[in-house]
Amino acid sequence: MEVAVLGGGNGSTAAAVDLTEQGHNVRFWRRNAAAQGALQDRDNTLILKDFQGERPIRIPIVTSDIAEAVTGADLIVCPTPATAQRDIAASLAPHLTDGQVVFLPPGSFGSWIMADIVRKAGNTADVSWAEAGTLPYLTRMHGLETVAITTRATRLPTGVYPYKNANHAHAVITQAYPSVEPADDALSGALMNAGPIIHPPLIIMNAGPIEHFDHWDIHNEGTQPAIRRVTTRLDNERMAVREALGYGAPHFPLADHYNTSDWMYGNAAHDKLTDSGDWREHLVLTEHRYMREDVETGLAFLVSVADWAGVPAPTATGLLAIGSAICDGDFRAGGRTLDNLGLAGMSRDQLQTMLREGA
Repeated sequence: MEVAVLGGGNGSTAAAVDLTEQGHNVRFWRRNAAAQGALQDRDNTLILKDFQGERPIRIPIVTSDIAEAVTGADLIVCPTPATAQRDIAASLAPHLTDGQVVFLPPGSFGSWIMADIVRKAGNTADVSWAEAGTLPYLTRMHGLETVAITTRATRLPTGVYPYKNANHAHAVITQAYPSVEPADDALSGALMNAGPIIHPPLIIMNAGPIEHFDHWDIHNEGTQPAIRRVTTRLDNERMAVREALGYGAPHFPLADHYNTSDWMYGNAAHDKLTDSGDWREHLVLTEHRYMREDVETGLAFLVSVADWAGVPAPTATGLLAIGSAICDGDFRAGGRTLDNLGLAGMSRDQLQTMLREGA
C-alpha cells in the first residue's frame, strides 16, 4: 500500500520504519528540511530496535515536500502532537483527493478540526479522517539513528469522520494496523484518547520533582498510589461523558493498562515502559507535550464536552485549573474546547448529524 507518514517525532519515525518493514511503500515527510536532509545523507536508513533485536530499515522516500509525500497515498498517517494539526492541515489542503484516509493516532478531535480546515481552504474531496485512542507504539528515539519500539498496540479503538465513511476508512487503515477496531464517530474516538487521562495527573502532580531534578521518570517514580487514584477518578469522568453521549462499551478504562492484558498495549505494557528506562528524561514542565497537548488541548476538550453534555467532571476541571496556573494561563479560554471550535451552540442531534454526514 502507498503510505505517507507525516512528522518527525518519536511516533512518526517509528511509523515510517515499522510500516516500511511491513512492506508498504512509505513516503516520510517532515517539515524540517535539515533533519530530512541528514536522514537522506544516511541513505534514508534508520536502525529499528525492538524485541527482535536491531536491524537497519531503509525508508523508500524521505522528503520535505508534502505534495511528494501524500500525492497518490492511500493512507496518510499523522502521529504528530495535536498542537501541530492545524498547520499540517493547511499544508495538506491543496493535495488531498477522493478516497484518501488520514489517520491520527491519537487525535483529540483533530479529525474534525483538520477536515474543517481543508474544507474551508476550498478542497471538497471525499477524504476520511480517523483518530485512535493512542499511538500504535510505545517508542523513543535513541539518538538520531535508532528507533526503539518498546511495544506495539494490540487494540486501537478508532473513530471516523464523517462516520458514513467508516467502513472504507477501517478497510484501509487495517492494512497497516490490524489492531485497529471500530469506535464509532470522531467524537467517540476523541473520548477514547488515553493521553488526557494518564498524563495530566502525572505532569501536574509531579510538578515539584520535575522542576527539581535534571531527569525524572514520571511513569516510574512518578506513578504513585495517590496519583493512580486521581487518574481513576479522571477516567471515570471520561467514561461518564461517553455514556451520556450514547457511546457504549468498551470504554478501555485506563486501569486495565496497569492491571490486565486487555488494554490498548496488551500484557504488562506499563512494566515494559518503566523497565525500558526510555522515559527518564529532562522535562520542561510548562513546555512538555504532556502539558501542552494533553492538558491544554486534550483535557480542555474533555472538560468542554462534559460541560456541554451536562456531566459533572470535578477532577478534570480541577486539574485543568491547576495546569493553567502552572503555566500562568487560562486553558479553558485558550485551549481546545467546543466553544473555541464554534460547536458549543449545537444540539446533540445537530452535532451527531454533522459527525455522521460531514459538514
